[in-house]
Amino acid sequence: MDIINTVLADAHELFMDGFERIIEDIDYPKLKVIGRASSAKALSELLYTVEADLLFMELNFSDEDGLSLIPKLKEEFADLRVCVLSGYTDHKFVKEAFQKGADGFYSKYNDLGELSECVNEIIIGNTFLATGLEITPRKNGSLNSDIQPFEDRFLLRKKLTKREQEVLELITKALNNKEIASQLYISDQTVGVHRKNIMRKLGVRNTVNLIKFAIDHQLV
Repeated sequence: MDIINTVLADAHELFMDGFERIIEDIDYPKLKVIGRASSAKALSELLYTVEADLLFMELNFSDEDGLSLIPKLKEEFADLRVCVLSGYTDHKFVKEAFQKGADGFYSKYNDLGELSECVNEIIIGNTFLATGLEITPRKNGSLNSDIQPFEDRFLLRKKLTKREQEVLELITKALNNKEIASQLYISDQTVGVHRKNIMRKLGVRNTVNLIKFAIDHQLV
């Protein structure tokens, strides 16, 4: 493959500007950026209009969890190689990305020394994991363990189970436990347990603060 048609997907345009200049300066393999997207929806639409060989994508988009997007992309675009390029380096995210079908995982905290190797391995059908990343927890810490990531929407939502997310959405609509139970076909006691678990995980103490927190952090 002489030129690798590449797509970038990241919520931050400034990052894509810099990364595009970097990868297009690589002599081998030769990458050509043929499209960029700043949301999951825009990415899906873009991939139908271009013939991309390689995708570098973040995990955190405003409209969809990148981890859930990976299998959809792999199903729709069977020949597309997907490399996660993210600041979220916890082993849980790395492991899930590969389970969802990612071909590689490169940290934004890594230097660029392995980038050529990463692309070469992915393009020929192998998987690639950048130095310092793990799919299982290390006893002595992990890559950039001193870096405490900001508790953004992506990380906060990952704290909640799917059922807890459903309960939280209904709580923000001012439904009580019985009303929520009726909609989800569970007992109101179970709703109460979910409510307590949600507040514990998000660090709030009452329903009013929970609703405000959920809205402020765009969790619903």
